[in-house]
Amino acid sequence: MADPGSGGPQPFRAAALDGVPHGFFGREGGVSIGAVAGLQVGFGAGDDPAAVAENRARVIAAVLPGADLATPYQVHSPDVAVVAEAVEGDERPHVDALVTGTPGLLVGVVTADCAPVLLADRQAGVVAAAHAGWRGAKEGVLTNTIEAMIAHGATRGNIAAAIGPAIAQESYEVAEGFRDNFLADESENHRFFADGAPGHFQFDLPAFVAHRLSAAGVTAIEDLALDTYADPARFYSFRRATHRGEATYGRQGAFIGLR
Repeated sequence: MADPGSGGPQPFRAAALDGVPHGFFGREGGVSIGAVAGLQVGFGAGDDPAAVAENRARVIAAVLPGADLATPYQVHSPDVAVVAEAVEGDERPHVDALVTGTPGLLVGVVTADCAPVLLADRQAGVVAAAHAGWRGAKEGVLTNTIEAMIAHGATRGNIAAAIGPAIAQESYEVAEGFRDNFLADESENHRFFADGAPGHFQFDLPAFVAHRLSAAGVTAIEDLALDTYADPARFYSFRRATHRGEATYGRQGAFIGLR
């Protein structure tokens, strides 16, 4: 649930990550205006760069005051990078997850329906942030993130994960060919699809993400069950903006770090 209090953005936090500085954010508590009004933290929304910088500063203050920030240039890939210092702007690696063991550094991702996943091994002092859309989750971004954490000193059985605001099954209609693509990988993937309109299905992205985390050996998994599409007051949504014919859409963020 979101933290109580006033002044600045209030992050949603996961019990699975208790004791680790982290936060999932929506659109509340920011300075962006217009179609992306709120806490818009992405670089690709046509937003005022000064507003994005201020929103990111507010996120840092809410999660780990004084921290540096590293975010990737997201490309819907299965690729992961390990970082030890701030990474912003043109220096961002073209990957969809970041891993760090550096205290005082936040790693984060931005989303607008895809699932943000934050992971931590408290004992080893290794954390990660992953952007898991259907393509990245299907192609292995979560498995690769966990393997990168282990290579950096984490233990598989000690990793906890939380799934933040993402498009929910009731909001995510897909065509039959989309489902068939998943069934070709594994017939049991049918359980992530419910019947929808003729020739269409409702895809459960958060459940599929949780399945991929579990298959990679993570046993402590929490889904915050927050639907980005259905709650325009609190969250940005690419699909909602598309359905409304809007020219752009904002991005919310998810961030985790070490003291």
